[in-house]
Amino acid sequence: MKKAKIIVLIVSLVLVLIVALQNTKAVETKVLFLTVTMPRVLLLLLTFIIGLIAGMILATGILRKSPAKKAAQAPTKQP
Repeated sequence: MKKAKIIVLIVSLVLVLIVALQNTKAVETKVLFLTVTMPRVLLLLLTFIIGLIAGMILATGILRKSPAKKAAQAPTKQP
């Protein structure tokens, strides 16, 4: 099992390296009123990080329930 994780990690890193090397061309991106020129790989990385953070925030908001909801969902004991 440990070897499988290492193999998956190495394959993933190689794929990320290939994508990074193929996307070095500079691209122009408009953000609100700004125009930013950056390598395409940096734009991909920033987009991934923003999506990751947004997903984590949404997941913690969904997983975290208010105490009132927990109390309402708790099974009640009947005599």
